[in-house]
Amino acid sequence: MAKFGLSQPVRRVEDPRLLQGHGRYTDDISAAGQAYGVVLRSPHAHARILSIDTAPALAVPGVIAAITGADMQADGLGEVPCVIPLKNSDGTPRAQTPRLALATDTVRHVGDPVAFVVAETPEAARDGAEAILVDYDTLPATTDLATAREAGAPLVWPGVANNICFDWDAGDKARADALFAQAAHVTKLTIVNNRVVVASMEARAALAEYDAARNHWTLTTNTQGSWLLRQLLGDVVFKLPQSHFRVVTPDVGGGFGMKLYLYAEHVMVCHAARKLNRPVKWVSARTEAFVADTHGRDNITAGELALDKDGNFLALRTTNYAGMGAYLSTFAPFIPTGAGTKVLASVYKFQAIHAHVLGVLTNTTPVDAYRGAGRPESNYLVERLIDAAARETGRDRIALRRQNMVPSSAMPYVSAIGQRYDSGEFARLMDVALEKIDWAGFEARRAASAKQGRKRGIGLAYYLEATGGSATENAKVVFAEDGFVDVYVGTQSTGQGHETAYAMLTNHELGIPMEKIRVRQGDSETLPDGGGTGGARSLYSEGQAILVTTASVVEKGKMAAGEVLEAAVADIEFARGSFSVAGTDRGIGILDLAATQRARVAKGDSAILLDTQETAEIKSHTFPNGCHVAEVEIDPDTGLITIPRYIVVDDVGHALNPLIVRGQVHGGVAQGIGQAMLERTAYDPDSGQLLSASFMDYALPRAEDLPDIDVDLVSVPCETNPLGVKGAGEAGAVGSPPALINAIVDALSVAGVKHIDMPATPEIVWRALSAAKAA
Repeated sequence: MAKFGLSQPVRRVEDPRLLQGHGRYTDDISAAGQAYGVVLRSPHAHARILSIDTAPALAVPGVIAAITGADMQADGLGEVPCVIPLKNSDGTPRAQTPRLALATDTVRHVGDPVAFVVAETPEAARDGAEAILVDYDTLPATTDLATAREAGAPLVWPGVANNICFDWDAGDKARADALFAQAAHVTKLTIVNNRVVVASMEARAALAEYDAARNHWTLTTNTQGSWLLRQLLGDVVFKLPQSHFRVVTPDVGGGFGMKLYLYAEHVMVCHAARKLNRPVKWVSARTEAFVADTHGRDNITAGELALDKDGNFLALRTTNYAGMGAYLSTFAPFIPTGAGTKVLASVYKFQAIHAHVLGVLTNTTPVDAYRGAGRPESNYLVERLIDAAARETGRDRIALRRQNMVPSSAMPYVSAIGQRYDSGEFARLMDVALEKIDWAGFEARRAASAKQGRKRGIGLAYYLEATGGSATENAKVVFAEDGFVDVYVGTQSTGQGHETAYAMLTNHELGIPMEKIRVRQGDSETLPDGGGTGGARSLYSEGQAILVTTASVVEKGKMAAGEVLEAAVADIEFARGSFSVAGTDRGIGILDLAATQRARVAKGDSAILLDTQETAEIKSHTFPNGCHVAEVEIDPDTGLITIPRYIVVDDVGHALNPLIVRGQVHGGVAQGIGQAMLERTAYDPDSGQLLSASFMDYALPRAEDLPDIDVDLVSVPCETNPLGVKGAGEAGAVGSPPALINAIVDALSVAGVKHIDMPATPEIVWRALSAAKAA
């Protein structure tokens, strides 16, 4: 690092620890005298609770408590909140879906928590939960997003008409309507963004310890940021100052948005720990996770694209029915509204956009942010519309995109939805991708596949992301007594490589060897606040916090070096980890200086320490973008799809560590392939049971399903932050679904298939071909 600086493919420093089994996850942590909790969950999608008899559970050997929602209410606990106070288009507030940690009168989805059993062993807790007698009066349920808003559909919540919990819009409706009225051609397409199960490698878990003398909890749990949980537990649920809660997040095995939130189980273990005055631990079973963890996506969107006679894009209109599940999760209303609509203009010169979003309740697991959080859904709609428009008007799909892309000369550019793009060279990136995939030579490859009886297609999607996050972020640098430097951050790694990236940045700014830098994260008591990880904000936000903090360290160091070297501060220079007096050979290394000052303080002398904590103001979003190109080959006899070639060309601004960026893109593409071709969350329409509640029934992509993913990085530095970085963590999942579906439709178009929805499983592809043949 000292030799080459930033932008080097440095291997992740955390990998040896994790790969050798030295990771420390929530389930690895135990407290002396801990008890074990198991959640009793509703077997019904919709039912009234007539009675709960916990006596049989308490008779099970080893069971020490069987807690109900009534018990929690008696102790004054509040609701598990949704924190988005969304307003409808007419100015009225969105509907409320009050959610207690344990249901008291009605259950609204299979898996809704009903009771929490605590025992000396996990086995006794499970036996106790199974012994509880709950008398249910089953009610009609609605699990289908497409029909939930129809007249006569069962209502998830009384008083929420047609199961519409919010009706929201953005953009310029009058201008868009006027442009549509003068359009030479209008393309219409309704697309489905299928509901997906997040299925992170590490299941959720929580361990609560309670100190009665201080009325204080320590909650150890796998989150994407400890501070949000501390805030909601204190301010909303227990109605106490946040200082009564310490939330500690150890290593986390995958998050993807799903581990951002306060969950009912966090409340359960904290309540039980106080009630029993002993630690209580809960660990999710995998099938439990299918019904209890938030799901992702679940949109049905009708899009309209207006073009003039020359093929110029005039306007875009969308109506999005966004599935919310049975309750509004922590950020759920924001995902299809404020988050998703930011990128509806994508990289194109629309004159006007109008987006209409309706939040739809169903008797299903709640939906919230999932890798990309609204932006993949919007990009998918736009790229599918463009391909459809090209086909309908007889235009080349590449040329149509090119003529409508915002040119780099127009930067900074304000999109039709009001977002300011500071940088971007969209046509250039698309050209790089086309050359890498050899788009011009595709027809020869299609012909070769046809000779083998297979249908080959090629698809392209250009995507635009909006990344960023909270308005501030914090960092702290501490020179520890053991000679190491601890960098405390307000974000949370869930596998992205934060420890490496932050160490690289600290090394670059302070000249401290990377092996002497420890990144500290996840403890709400180490910093006053932290924005956590989500929305691909980490390096963009935390990087700026580290920059301002290390700059303060240098300024403090100059004053301290002035004391030690007996020189004026104005004469002190800093370079490559050392302070020196200008024009002399007198100097001192930063680690030696920190140790010297610490020793002076220990002796009672006055000295300036280098330890520093700062807050950075985060002022703007970033707009990473790029081009995905996929080639697929389809066996028409079975519908089986293979992906012989996959190309990604990304602009993530200044890539601090290209090796980590490529790894993140690979993972995102894998998730996009899963959604596009494999993953189907299926509910029984009559009972509301989740039919795909295990890996026997829910198909995650395996190694054999994935192609070699060729990732090229074209750097167009962002101008809104000093690092020049644009968020990279979600990019792969944004561009891959439309690229794959465009390729699949291209392959099937010769048979007359014009559209196919995700997931394009072999059965669905085979049926589409059969239907086209019959027609």
